[in-house]
Amino acid sequence: MGRKSQTGGVAARGDRIEFDFAYQGKRRRPTIEQTPNASNLRQARRRLVAIKRAIEDGTFSFAEEFPDYRFIEAIENAGAGRTVSQVCAAYIASLRARAELAYATIESYRKILAHHVEPELGDTAFASVAFSQLDAITTAHQGSKKTFNNVASAIRGAWAYGYKDLPRQQNPALGLEGVRIPRREQPQPDPFDIDAAEEHIAETRVLWGEEQANYEEFRFFSGVRPSEEIPLRWPDCDLARGEVAINKARVMAHDKTETKNYIDRLLELCPRALDVLLRQRAIWSRLKLAGKIDHDFVFFRQDGKPFHDLQIQWIRWTRTQQSLRARERTPYSARHSSVSWNLMMGKNFLWVAEQHGHSPEVMLKSYAKWARGATEQDIEKIRRAFGFVSSLSVEKFANEHIAMNGQRKVVAEREGFEPSITV
Repeated sequence: MGRKSQTGGVAARGDRIEFDFAYQGKRRRPTIEQTPNASNLRQARRRLVAIKRAIEDGTFSFAEEFPDYRFIEAIENAGAGRTVSQVCAAYIASLRARAELAYATIESYRKILAHHVEPELGDTAFASVAFSQLDAITTAHQGSKKTFNNVASAIRGAWAYGYKDLPRQQNPALGLEGVRIPRREQPQPDPFDIDAAEEHIAETRVLWGEEQANYEEFRFFSGVRPSEEIPLRWPDCDLARGEVAINKARVMAHDKTETKNYIDRLLELCPRALDVLLRQRAIWSRLKLAGKIDHDFVFFRQDGKPFHDLQIQWIRWTRTQQSLRARERTPYSARHSSVSWNLMMGKNFLWVAEQHGHSPEVMLKSYAKWARGATEQDIEKIRRAFGFVSSLSVEKFANEHIAMNGQRKVVAEREGFEPSITV
């Protein structure tokens, strides 16, 4: 059994203070020129705690912390002996340990390094890689400016991490510069008109069933992000008030306790969106009673299993568009449509921004143009759609949701609509 340190890793050495810790698999004992009195030793112990934490996080630079250490060249040589693959692996491990970036961002960096960098340079000594080699990897993706910038960003991060062990050498990745993407080349919102949306929802119901159709329909008329929709649970839904709490997301099958922009919001449902939830609740209740569901997720597959990630829905969305021979749009376009329809109906743009988790600047820059040029016929058609109730029979509705009439009335009155169904 090892002997417990009596000094906390810090000790007086003449007129200096010595630190004692492990780094690069070896014991290191650098000193600093400071009088080893009680106060300075206490500060040094706190500094050592921070050093050990930085080593664990992968952010520690020995040369920056102890520039006068007499064996600094040996430490730098040890760092120089690592391969590119070793540095990349350590960099990703450091990002995960610190948890400062979103899971999806870290995973994106990992994939870029694994698929673009390591096949070319994986076994190469990290310190020997030249700028021209890194530039060749990034420019191989010059057809897509966004991909180019993503690859360059991941490389710059990994090389900045690796060169913390080589502070006296020039980091070649500093020369990698991103390319500017003009606004005209940036992805723009591509909303559906109301007829195309109804066709998509109807075709989804034919091809994939009621559960999938409800999933798509809710996004069209609530504007939630796909990543916010799949982790939605019934406790998040206040059907009596017609409101839904949006406070989490799931990205790459990884649950997050916050939304994309880290802002929780309370979504006020229009009558159409509320009706989707009422119909989905009826399906959930039947499957729950039959013992086919043991969860409280709002949206799920036909067999009752909750959605694991967005892959199945993306495939179904694409095939539905192909079946309709419609031009290609992403599932995110349903959210774009909700924003645009609300603006076309004359909703206050600040309210629309808050409901959809946007900043007012984004609303004005990206969506305001869709409110212009809308005809009265277009607006009336959208209003009718927002108050539309499905063809669920009145008798069935009465049996399963006898108490829901008042709930729909609350939402309808708030939105200025007449309730579409009575029981």
